[in-house]
Amino acid sequence: MKDHRGRAGPLLLALLLAGCSAVPADKDPAEIGGSPWAVESVPAPAGWDHLIFPGKSPNQFKYDRKDGRNSVAVATASSASMLRSKIRIEPAELGSVRFSWKVPQLIAGADMALRDADDSPVRIVLVFEGDRSRFSIRDAALSELAHTLTGEKMPYATLMYVWCGKREPGTIIKSPRTERVRKLVVESGSRKLNQWLDYERNIRADFERAFGEKPGALVGIGIMSDSDNTRSAAKAWYGPVRLAPAATLPPA
Repeated sequence: MKDHRGRAGPLLLALLLAGCSAVPADKDPAEIGGSPWAVESVPAPAGWDHLIFPGKSPNQFKYDRKDGRNSVAVATASSASMLRSKIRIEPAELGSVRFSWKVPQLIAGADMALRDADDSPVRIVLVFEGDRSRFSIRDAALSELAHTLTGEKMPYATLMYVWCGKREPGTIIKSPRTERVRKLVVESGSRKLNQWLDYERNIRADFERAFGEKPGALVGIGIMSDSDNTRSAAKAWYGPVRLAPAATLPPA
C-alpha cells in the first residue's frame, strides 16, 4: 500500500495499528463494536476503531449476517483502511489466532511483493513489541521519522496473514519498504473463491518463521482490505477473529 508522503504505506499501517493519530471514519464504528461479530471476536476493552490512512479513501465496513455467520463485510473502491483493536498479550501467553474469510474475487494485477501493486482483498494484521535496538539503520531512521511525524515510534514488528493470487501458501513476503512488516501467505490462487475458509495459526511459530526470532508482546490486531494501488474494487467478508491461549496448542 503506498502513500503520497514518502510512499510509506506499510509504515503508516504499522503506526496507525499501534494507536497513533488517524483521521476519523465517516461512519461510527460502534455499529461493528457492538455487533455479534465483535462479541465473538478478540476481547477488546478499547473496542474496534476504523482507521483511515492519510490521503486514502476509506473502505466501507459494516456488520453482516452472511451464510448464517456473523461477519464484517468490507467493500473497497480504490481505497484502503482498517478495523483495529488495541490489546496486550504477553509472549508467554501467545497461543493461536483463529479467523475466517470469504472472498468472491481476487484483485487483478495485485502483487504484494511490489510497491505499486501491494493490494489484497483480505488481511489479518498482528503487531508486536520488541527491542528496537535491533533495527537496521534504515528501520531505525524510519522509526525516528515516525516519532517526529506522529509522536509514536514505529512498532517493532507487524505480521500479516494474506491471500495472494501469485504465491503458494507458506510463502513469506517481505515488505519492499521495511524489514519490520512481513506477510505470510495462507491462501493462494482462485480455487477456493466464494466460500468460507477457516484458519487457526500458531502465532509464535509463524512469527519465528517470518522474523527469525522470538515474538514480543502482541499489542494490536486488525482486519484490513485495500485496492488503492491497482485502482480497483473488491469485497470480502471476515468472520470473528479469536485468540486461543497457549495451553490449547499441541506440543511442539
